[in-house]
Amino acid sequence: MSRPRVALAAVAIVALAALAAVPKLGNDYTTSLGINLLMFGVLATAWGMFSGTTRYISLASVSFFGLGSYVTAVFADKLPFVAVLGIALVVGAVLALVVGLMTLRLSGMYFVIFTFGLTELVRQLVTWYEANVSRSVGRYVFVDTSPGEIYWKLLVLFVLVLGAAWWASRSRLGFALRLIGEDEAASRHCGVDTTRAKLTMFVISSVFMVLVGAIVAPRWTYIDPSIAFNAQISFQVVIMALLGGVGAFWGPLLGVLPLVFLFEVLIKYFPNHFSIVLGLIFLLIVYALPRGVLGLLQGRWRRPNDAAKAAPPASAEPRP
Repeated sequence: MSRPRVALAAVAIVALAALAAVPKLGNDYTTSLGINLLMFGVLATAWGMFSGTTRYISLASVSFFGLGSYVTAVFADKLPFVAVLGIALVVGAVLALVVGLMTLRLSGMYFVIFTFGLTELVRQLVTWYEANVSRSVGRYVFVDTSPGEIYWKLLVLFVLVLGAAWWASRSRLGFALRLIGEDEAASRHCGVDTTRAKLTMFVISSVFMVLVGAIVAPRWTYIDPSIAFNAQISFQVVIMALLGGVGAFWGPLLGVLPLVFLFEVLIKYFPNHFSIVLGLIFLLIVYALPRGVLGLLQGRWRRPNDAAKAAPPASAEPRP
């Protein structure tokens, strides 16, 4: 293994150890903030795995997130939590498979509208079921866990989604998805099974979102459809990913860090203006940073190299 890779692995291990120590060394607030960072870190990275490569903008993140939350609410007091996560994984994969087969032939604004409508459809179905079958408005989540344990579970999931995103960025599947993002028709002519590639990654990214919801659900103690399927979560995930940039698998994290802190301030001091500020941030990103922070950094890195390539080579012989 080369020295740069050894150094990078050492830095990653130290960073992971530091993150794992947050619940022990910090207080309740820092643990809560860490949960938010990891939650949106997983959601934005998973979103970027599919939407960032294919350029199919999905607003269905909260559909899978809320589904995972309800799986925990229904089964947590009956089964071990590992089994609950397994059920959430299977249910999320089946829903993503069904939705993908119905929608991934759509593109552009039609796909965006459908995924947004899917969130509302799932929320209304859950509301109807709760009101007419369960005869309750919401559900209590009875799980014997602590904020620290929720944090550590999310940390493990965060490492897994980063590993999956890294693998996808170097795999044939990731290459096929990038071709689809550049020109789907041309990729089909090159022999890429576009439907299979999109469906595979859509299922993988959706499973991570479902697991986030299942892990985070005990944090609320009580959930109802308006909490679990809050459409703002989908928009926050998109804004974070676009701000960070989707040119690399770790790009969305550059948007998660500043916006989680900003949202904490907005919710505390301007709770009635949160949606307005969220919309303004989205417009600012679209117009000022269309490629995100990652694209801005890559542009700066390339300028010195481009200048060096454009400069004429120095003569080995002195001029007369």
